[in-house]
Amino acid sequence: MATRRLHPRRHRALTHHLVAGGGGFVGSHLVDLLLARGDTVTIVDNFVTGRRSNIAHLAGDKRAKVIEHDVTKPFPKSVSTGRYDTVLDLASPASPDDFKTMPLEILAVGSTGTRNLLDLAVAQQARFFLASTSEVYGDPLVHPQPETYWGNVSSTGPRSCYDEAKRFSEALTMAYHRTRRLDVRIARIFNTYGERMRPRDGRVVNTFVRQALRNEPLTLHGDGLQTRSFCHVTDEIAGLAAVLDGHLIQPINVGNPNEFTMLELARLVVELTNSSSPIVTVEMPAERDGDPMQRCPDIALVRDNYGWEPTVSLRDGLTRMIDWFRTREDLT
Repeated sequence: MATRRLHPRRHRALTHHLVAGGGGFVGSHLVDLLLARGDTVTIVDNFVTGRRSNIAHLAGDKRAKVIEHDVTKPFPKSVSTGRYDTVLDLASPASPDDFKTMPLEILAVGSTGTRNLLDLAVAQQARFFLASTSEVYGDPLVHPQPETYWGNVSSTGPRSCYDEAKRFSEALTMAYHRTRRLDVRIARIFNTYGERMRPRDGRVVNTFVRQALRNEPLTLHGDGLQTRSFCHVTDEIAGLAAVLDGHLIQPINVGNPNEFTMLELARLVVELTNSSSPIVTVEMPAERDGDPMQRCPDIALVRDNYGWEPTVSLRDGLTRMIDWFRTREDLT
């Protein structure tokens, strides 16, 4: 009996990409990287949290096509009749404010939306790439977090809509790999910051930068000793591209292993903005219940297999982000 080929396109160049969520913060930067290396991209986004301004510079580029569509709905012919070498799933609201205002939409895109994209990849015999998240580790009891750690996640808390949606997306992706023999890649994205972030989406870096630029108090939740590991978006997308092009079929952490407390972050933002903002502490709001005290990636897998590690320091990355935010008219 002839052996069935596991990866029909493994030996073909991956040059036409469908990027769901390509109008978002990380998605739009990844689109830019793919175009810069000479590839063709079809962007699918409903622009609920993505921004048309993030991809406005692509107008007139014949290698970039934009289709406004919600991936939880059946695909129109303009999407389903395309020919794609990869299907990339970056389509999900991903900020604390989104968890509060769009929990049902987040759960839908992590289930129905991911499955629709997986079915498209199967039909196209394309490689499927899932942008997952460090949130799958929840409030981790293991530090730093390796991919082998299964996490400490609440299924009912305020953050559960996102945490569990991404855990389900990963389960779906691996089920399609096992049962449909789909060629898949999974990246777990850790805290990413930089240009094109929405100023008021509730994430800590853009909140601090916005407050500092307006000389408002920087609000620390709790004692400010919680830690995060911040990766500038240019480093992040280089890591995502390495996972997309690489050979490993399993979740892979992509983030910066350098850890900072929220207090250290606040002080650095005040310094770099030359702000008069005081730093004040406030009680942790109820909707932030379940925020992990520590989060830091173990990046041995991506570093040892693909030679990727971040190169942009927090100081340099924040300087770039602050310069970009100074040009924004929507900081208020």
